[in-house]
Amino acid sequence: MLDGRRAAIRLAWLLGAMLVAAVLIVTTWLALIAAGVIVLLGQGASWATALAIAAVINLVGAAALGRWMLALIKEPPFTALLRQLRGQPPQKPQ
Repeated sequence: MLDGRRAAIRLAWLLGAMLVAAVLIVTTWLALIAAGVIVLLGQGASWATALAIAAVINLVGAAALGRWMLALIKEPPFTALLRQLRGQPPQKPQ
């Protein structure tokens, strides 16, 4: 019982730390984008151009992340277990 409680507390701390890390990463990304906009404005770009470039950078990042996520979900979870329960032979490595 005590081990389960300790594991739950550690999991809560871990999830909290991950949330703080995610917030720090997002604020870092926003600061980098803001710095890029300031650099573009300093080089004579208009506000619209600088913000459009920042938006395109964000969209490219989101598209890359989306492609990575799609690659992750193409194979359903527990495929080896399901194959074994169905009595199918193991797949050969490709």
